[in-house]
Amino acid sequence: MFRTFKTALLLPALALGLLAAAPAARADTPAPVQVIQKLTDSVMDAVNNDPALKSGDPQKVMQLVETKVLPFVDFQHMTASAVGRYWRQATPAQQKELQQQFKLLLIHTYSGAVSQIKNQKVEYLPFRAAPNATNVVVRTRVLNNGEPIQLDYRLVKMDNDWKIADVNVMGIWLVDNYRGVFAQEIGQKGVEGLIQTLTTRNKELAHASSAKG
Repeated sequence: MFRTFKTALLLPALALGLLAAAPAARADTPAPVQVIQKLTDSVMDAVNNDPALKSGDPQKVMQLVETKVLPFVDFQHMTASAVGRYWRQATPAQQKELQQQFKLLLIHTYSGAVSQIKNQKVEYLPFRAAPNATNVVVRTRVLNNGEPIQLDYRLVKMDNDWKIADVNVMGIWLVDNYRGVFAQEIGQKGVEGLIQTLTTRNKELAHASSAKG
């Protein structure tokens, strides 16, 4: 279900972007851009100082994603957008479980891509947004062996913080990609069926990671 071509493209490229060397933020750098740069720097520092991360150790990578990446992501917003119109039909308990399982799915998939990271560089495109905007896009291009990969981040403002709510890899928005998959699954099996499918897939991915470790 989740091993689609589009999904296979998204997470490795996202990992490339987050592990690419980011330039230091200037005083006039817009806050959303600073968030992406801070995230990139944090992940790079962790990888450069831990040989196990460089080798793609599954448990180390999982810990890296949970501690360094997840604090920058609004998973409630991301999950609700991915589930779409069915989100309001889900009970609060189901919404909580959907968020947890979707988060685990992205963690597992991201973890499997980190071992492919070598030496990439990221370029930040000009940032355009209204002064009072609360939903913006930070556009970047990751240079992977000289080939540019489109990697854009949609951020939403929550109180005084900016959080990642979606990622666009090579013209494919992550949430849009999953929305179609989730809608098909819910249409066939209902919300509870989607939760069970996600749970089963995450168990399979966890088992695969343990086997590699």
